[in-house]
Order: sequence, then C-alpha cells, then structure tokens
Amino acid sequence: MTTPPPPASLRELKKLRTRQTLSETAIRLFLERGYDQVSVAEVAAAAEVSKPTLFRYFAAKEDLVLHRFADHEDEAARVVAGRPAGESALAALRRNFLAGLERRDPVTGLCDHPAVLAYQRLLYGTPALVARLYGYQERSEKALARALGGPEFEARLAAGQIVAVQRVLAEENGRRIAAGERADAVEADAVRAAELGFGQLARGLRSAATAHEPR
Repeated sequence: MTTPPPPASLRELKKLRTRQTLSETAIRLFLERGYDQVSVAEVAAAAEVSKPTLFRYFAAKEDLVLHRFADHEDEAARVVAGRPAGESALAALRRNFLAGLERRDPVTGLCDHPAVLAYQRLLYGTPALVARLYGYQERSEKALARALGGPEFEARLAAGQIVAVQRVLAEENGRRIAAGERADAVEADAVRAAELGFGQLARGLRSAATAHEPR
C-alpha cells in the first residue's frame, strides 16, 4: 500500500480553486458560444483574472477544457500502485472500472447527466480538443506502464492493451448514451462488456507471460 499524501496547504487549496474556477468558466462560455468563438482573454475577464495569470494555470486554451481529464491522467497507475497485497494489477483495474460504472463515472462513458453529455459534445466535436486529448492518453499509458513494472517494452505493451480496452468500453457506453439510452438501462450490458474485455486481457497477458517462461 502507498502512503497517503499529506494534506494540501491553504496556498495549494487556493490554487486548486482558481484552476477549477478558470476551467468551469471557460467550459460555460465554450458551451454557450462555441469553442472557437471565445478567446482566452474573454475567459480570463469572465473569471476576473489577467490573461498572464490564466496562462500560469493553463499552458494552452485546450487545457481549460481537458482539465477534467488531468484528474484521471494517472488514475490507472494509482490504482495499480495502491492495490491491496495479493491482488493483481489487472484485477485492481477491473475492480476500479466496475466501481466507476456503478457510480456513473463519466470516464466510463456510463453517465447520462445533461451537463456531462454537453461537455462530451463540446470535447469530441472540437478537433483541437480531440488532438490535445491524445497527449493526456499517452501520458496515462506511460504512467500505467511504470506502475506495472517489469521489462520496459512488455510493460508498455500491457499498458497499451489495458488503456485500449478501457477506451473501447467507454466509447461503446458513451455511444449508446448519446443515442438516447439511459444509463440505468445500459448498465447491465456495460458490466458484461467490461467482464468480457478484462477477461480477454487476463487471458492475453497470461499467454504472454507463459511464452517467456523457460522451457
């Protein structure tokens, strides 16, 4: 088990609140007027900060939207690092994904809250945001590979497979929700799909490990 991080200082909490305010203000304006129709200067003015201050918190306009993904960037790595003794990395990730489905975590795609759906339409309907999202996904994959440990290339392969399965599961759930289905109606299929996906991963990773055993 990993040691819990120390409590955040008042200064750190203030910075977190400022980041949250800037992101929420930007997303509200982008949803109201369109991403390309709102400038960074307008976001800063609406949040009552200067433009240089905004850029101290967010390096690019796209990051104002993708701030929500930043919270999940190292989630898979944290789940693996913090799993109980005796639990495999894949079992921990499966457990975490199933728990996400149950609590309707937007990252799993199984969330029909109107605000979440509006955010997703903004994200996936804006090419600049989709392109920037790949960077977050790549960093998430690298963090997971480090947490998995072992030979570097094999860890990268395993992390890539895991991230791909979770992405496909989330995309399928999101597709059905976007088509008008309710999360409660999709949940049973989402759980079955997750069990299938993680089952295939388990068999594939076991086969890979067996292939490297001495004969």
